[in-house]
Amino acid sequence: MKRLILRGSALAACLLLSACAGITPVQPWQKGILAKPEMTFAGDSLGNEFNEHIYSSREGASGGSGANGGGCGCY
Repeated sequence: MKRLILRGSALAACLLLSACAGITPVQPWQKGILAKPEMTFAGDSLGNEFNEHIYSSREGASGGSGANGGGCGCY
């Protein structure tokens, strides 16, 4: 049984490594496409600033957007 598990895990490792072999690097002319705002993980910048403001107001600290909060939601 242990031999079967060992062979199965070795086969899975080989398949994983062979899948990584097909990854090609990004070409310089493709980097402009990846730099578009639609390609970010958080695409809505206004919504992100609003959520950061709410978070900093709840925590009673200043966020990374330059807004100073006292915990009450005011500036």
